[in-house]
Amino acid sequence: MARTRAEDFDDKRRAILRSAAAVFAEQGMEKASMARIAAQSGVSKSLLYHYYPSKAELIFSIIHTHLEELDAAIAAADDPELPPEARLRALVRAVIETYRDAADQHKVQLNAGPVLGEAEKAEILAVERRIVRRFSAVLAAVNPALGKGDGRNLMPVTMSLFGMMNWIDQWFREGGPVSRADYADLATTLILDGVRAVR
Repeated sequence: MARTRAEDFDDKRRAILRSAAAVFAEQGMEKASMARIAAQSGVSKSLLYHYYPSKAELIFSIIHTHLEELDAAIAAADDPELPPEARLRALVRAVIETYRDAADQHKVQLNAGPVLGEAEKAEILAVERRIVRRFSAVLAAVNPALGKGDGRNLMPVTMSLFGMMNWIDQWFREGGPVSRADYADLATTLILDGVRAVR
């Protein structure tokens, strides 16, 4: 008979992922042990293995869950009825807000390559590409010249925006002179004012 899923399964799973991301970010993929992750999560090692049978599966779940949540937040913020500039501003705000407390997940994502199998890498890449395509489409609507011809400038512009967003955890401090919303508007303005000049 199949084991029934506990009512708090998803809450426990998310708590484990947050704790595991913190351990991996601090100790690295190789040094972090499942025993240390279980202790940090406040669960037994056997329960941790019940949720995640291997370290690789745990690492994949941290990254995939983070990206799926990011994709969902972006989709919820996206309103195709808005003018492209306002639409882009909403998308950037959604990303910056979703990145709150996500520094550990970013570190795991950056360093997980050697640990993951090809199938897991492909699944993560599919979500990343879905996110990037949404931004590229909006940027092309802001400046249609970006998507014309060979469209060679569209991806560099898109990834420049992601560069500004993805590295916010390296310098941003909560409670400082610039809020997350302020920075989202600043980053959007820099891209909007620059992208109109790209031909």
